[in-house]
Amino acid sequence: MESVLSILPKPIAAAVKAFMNQNSFDIQEIRLRVNHPVEMNDGKRVKWLSEAYFSQEDARLFLNKISDFSLYRLEEELRHGYITIAGGHRIGIAGSVIVENKKVKAIHYVSSFNIRIASPKFGVVKPYIPYLVEETVFNTLIIGPPQAGKTTFLRDFANYCAAANSKQALKTAIVDERSEICGSINGVPQHLFSPRIDVLDQCPKAEGMMMLIRSMSPEVIVVDEIGSAKDAEAIDEVIHAGVQLISTAHGRSLADIKKRPAMQAILEKQIFQRFVILSNLNQTGEVVEICNEQGQALYQKNVTIC
Repeated sequence: MESVLSILPKPIAAAVKAFMNQNSFDIQEIRLRVNHPVEMNDGKRVKWLSEAYFSQEDARLFLNKISDFSLYRLEEELRHGYITIAGGHRIGIAGSVIVENKKVKAIHYVSSFNIRIASPKFGVVKPYIPYLVEETVFNTLIIGPPQAGKTTFLRDFANYCAAANSKQALKTAIVDERSEICGSINGVPQHLFSPRIDVLDQCPKAEGMMMLIRSMSPEVIVVDEIGSAKDAEAIDEVIHAGVQLISTAHGRSLADIKKRPAMQAILEKQIFQRFVILSNLNQTGEVVEICNEQGQALYQKNVTIC
């Protein structure tokens, strides 16, 4: 949290720090909205810091600080609506959008920031390894709604596959299109990873998967949030190259995923051998079900939602 506190306006940083010292609260997000109090969010609960209001001047100074006073340098990140800072924390940005040729060029007049706190957790995948790994890693799709812990599970699974102290460690490569899995700064991952992991940061998933196959000879490729037609084509190439695949997709169940046209072609080919369904109803990162390629439940915690 120190890297986050250091970039906040001093009065707001003091209020956030005091709140953390006085409360047992696993912060996932700090939301700053112009002319509103600071919002603290742990994925289930929301707390407002009534004594800490975020002003228009605060917004201007905060944006300058996270960009090192060079918005031009971060033009590409701003076009995607977020900036990654030291520690792997990701700051989402909203405001007035500038559009050129029907494409977003930048965000102007920023009105709100969402600081997503990076907190890598290790060992979360361990209880489920018997369902996900036999002679090798099963092609796995991790499904869940926003803030269900998909990226946390994905990151930990990547670490497991490439574990340096394992005799079965696999050459693992990550395409981190949004710098969310690894939280890289200048290409260097900010989260701890096995030395057997190679990362393509800020690279489009489809192109990145092909680049890795050609250049890094991976045994496992890890990507976040698949769903486009280009992703589907690249995934087909990955599988035919004999590489295992681990990915995530937004949804509350396997049935949700099946409704998405771009996913239907992948599912019909039974590319994924395992589906991990996460929920945030009771707690973030709760695994409620693991299904095989036919949609049959191998593990269930609650009711069947496949």
